Amino acid sequence: MTAVETQMTYNTSYTIQHEDAYMTQEEDWDRDLLLDPAWEKQQRKTFTAWCNSHLRKAGTQIENIEEDFRNGLKLMLLLEVISGERLPKPDKGKMRFHKIANVNKALDFICSKGVKLVSIGAEEIVDGNVKMTLGMIWTIILRFAIQDISVEETSAKEGLLLWCQRKTAPYRNVNVQNFHISWKDGLALCALIHRHRPDLIDYSKLRKDDPISNLNTAFEVAEKFLDIPKMLDAEDIVNTPKPDEKAIMTYVSCFYHAFAGAEQAETAANRICKVLAVNQENEKLMEEYEKLASELLEWIRRTIPWLENRVAEQTMRAMQQKLEDFRDYRRVHKPPRVQEKCQLEINFNTLQTKLRLSNRPAFMPSEGKMVSDIANAWKGLEQVEKGYEEWLLTEIRRLERLDHLAEKFKQKCGMHEAWTAGKEELLSQKDYESASLMEIRALMRKHEAFESDLAAHQDRVEQIAAIAQELNELDYHDAATVNARCQGICDQWDNLGTLTQKRRDSLERVEKLWETIDQLYLEFAKRAAPFNNWMDGAMEDLQDMFIVHSIEEIQSLITAHDQFKATLPEADKERMATISIHNEILKIAQTYGIKLSGINPYTNLSQPDINTKWETVKHLVPLRDQMLQEEVARQQANERLRRQFAAQANIIGPWIQTKMEEISHVSVDIAGSLEEQMNSLKQYEQNIINYKSNIDKLEGDHQLSQESLIFDNKHTNYTMEHVRVGWEQLLTTIARTINEVENQILTRDAKGISQEQLNEFRASFNHFDRKRNGMMDPDDFRACLISMGYDLGEVEFARIMTLVDPNNTGVVTFQAFIDFMTRETAETDTAEQVMASFKILASDKNYITVDELRRELPPEQAEYCISRMTRYIGADAAPGALDYISFSSALYGESDL
Repeated sequence: MTAVETQMTYNTSYTIQHEDAYMTQEEDWDRDLLLDPAWEKQQRKTFTAWCNSHLRKAGTQIENIEEDFRNGLKLMLLLEVISGERLPKPDKGKMRFHKIANVNKALDFICSKGVKLVSIGAEEIVDGNVKMTLGMIWTIILRFAIQDISVEETSAKEGLLLWCQRKTAPYRNVNVQNFHISWKDGLALCALIHRHRPDLIDYSKLRKDDPISNLNTAFEVAEKFLDIPKMLDAEDIVNTPKPDEKAIMTYVSCFYHAFAGAEQAETAANRICKVLAVNQENEKLMEEYEKLASELLEWIRRTIPWLENRVAEQTMRAMQQKLEDFRDYRRVHKPPRVQEKCQLEINFNTLQTKLRLSNRPAFMPSEGKMVSDIANAWKGLEQVEKGYEEWLLTEIRRLERLDHLAEKFKQKCGMHEAWTAGKEELLSQKDYESASLMEIRALMRKHEAFESDLAAHQDRVEQIAAIAQELNELDYHDAATVNARCQGICDQWDNLGTLTQKRRDSLERVEKLWETIDQLYLEFAKRAAPFNNWMDGAMEDLQDMFIVHSIEEIQSLITAHDQFKATLPEADKERMATISIHNEILKIAQTYGIKLSGINPYTNLSQPDINTKWETVKHLVPLRDQMLQEEVARQQANERLRRQFAAQANIIGPWIQTKMEEISHVSVDIAGSLEEQMNSLKQYEQNIINYKSNIDKLEGDHQLSQESLIFDNKHTNYTMEHVRVGWEQLLTTIARTINEVENQILTRDAKGISQEQLNEFRASFNHFDRKRNGMMDPDDFRACLISMGYDLGEVEFARIMTLVDPNNTGVVTFQAFIDFMTRETAETDTAEQVMASFKILASDKNYITVDELRRELPPEQAEYCISRMTRYIGADAAPGALDYISFSSALYGESDL
């Protein structure tokens, strides 16, 4: 189509001229369709939806396209949204000329974008001319939604059509040739959606014979997932022979903008990623080259000084290690470096080619890392490597011969030194000075064997000297050490000969002296043994422990000790004779420098042993005298203590017994009133308390006797334990008797029992108290009850026994007897009676409250009950309810009723 000015007539009332020729009406058939009401309906709906899709961004919309644009405000807003530019400020008034001014501002803006408007005036828009309004909106759509579409150098309508054809080409039953009948079955729209978003539509399930369903599917999916508003009605498209082209183009352009923008962004991103990937790869190759070149040059720099070092090692092992290191270098270290050098050159050439192909500048390595620099460094490495191995082998052959001689020298020296080790110290020892005669003779035989062995080692010393001479002639690197070791061996050999002869002379001299000393040892042993036995017996007797209990026994021990002291002067003479033999031995040893071992081969006794035991005997004699005299004094003091304790015990014992009998008589005496008995008992109690000082004094005498270990006393039959038990029984008896009388008084007063009844009860109890100890056994108690008129069966007697003997002690005291008899003869309060009283206070409830207790009882008794009553937990419980039933039972020691 030529770019000529083309006219499109809208009801012959206006003409729009545009630079593009895509608006030419090529068919008369089209002009006839313009008057069809279906055409107007489709355009009205499509254009309205398109306008709202943009106005929605500004927070508004239109309902009637010819009415809502009449004031020009929303028209100006629409142009601002779709162009992204600001329009002149609209007039605020509502008069007609204000509206015309606003519409003119909008039309002026459209013209400023290169669109020529013919026969469209502001008055028609303000008057609500539908045809003019739709023509204006179509002009806007062409300029801002379709004009910029470009596919393969085609634009606008042709470009949009080409884009639709390519996107729908792979789909069956789709053949897009125009913007009217090609879209009637709805498959073209569904294919566009599926091509870009296959997850939204299952194209395989669509049918060509169901166009309305297909169109509605496309409309709904586009509106829901692609933000493309519904601009068409499926029924209008299907029922119109030729759908309105402008409406279809408007709707399809929305798909282009929805999908083409994503495609353009993806294409641009792919192009950028491709460029960046090439650049990153080139940079990586540059970094690898720099790294590899640096490592290779550094390795060459370290290796060349190592190969240039031709200083021979002094040992065969070190030279062999150098050869092994060189072979490792050739086999292990160098081959990978050769490959690195080759790979470095390959990488460099590849990198330069890639840079040239991608229109990048050539790569220039860092200074000193050019390929030529690396080649020069490698050439220098190979030059110093030549001849290194040959030099190593020559040095190894030279050292091999020297090592053989040196090893032979070390072996012979080692054997000789191992043999001579400790020999000088052994020959220099003066062990013979402290050895016995038998040991001296053994040392002599051992020395003779050593002299024979010394002569046999003379040849080895001569061989060592010859090898050392040969190593010096061959200029051995460690010749100084060899010479020093050889000289040391020769000097040691001469010293061994001198020490051997000197030791022989000393052993022969000491052997003669020891024969004399041995004879003296034997004589000492024969005299020391019996004297030592006598001293052992004397020490045992002097330290013997003795136990005596009288003056006579200690006097007999003193007489025997005096007889022993008379034998001591003769024993001292025998000691001096034995010691003189030992002194003779010491004199010989001191004169000739012999070190005695201190052990007599014939006895374990020594001079210090004898002297020590003699001194011990002399020390024990006065101690024995002192011990015997102390025991005499102790026995005299013990006798005085016995008499002193007996004198007091013989008085206190009968006094306690007498008081016990008197108290017993008072407790069973029924003469007089209970108050008179109480006064009499109180007087007895005071007399007993006043007598306590005599008991304390006797305790002091008893303690002195125990400290003196006196356990028998023939002057009395009373022991302290007897007195203590009697005293405790006396105190217990008077206290219990007073308590019984007090309880009888309380019982009498509480139960209203007369003195005559108590006397009768006492008389009956005393009669059946056969042991007269204030207690009856069960049989006596039963006989007493029968005598008083009780008809007892076994069950009834067992019940009574639980009352009078609750702890099952097997006896019935007078107090228990009185309690039982008063319980039988007087009325008492019971737990049931107390419960009944509480129930009255509680107004017949099963619980009582704190307020009721404080209202009905004195304060002290009320608080006592509150502090001890537990919370009532029955079904009828009220807040603060207390359980008076459990409290009443507990008062009498009973379980809950």
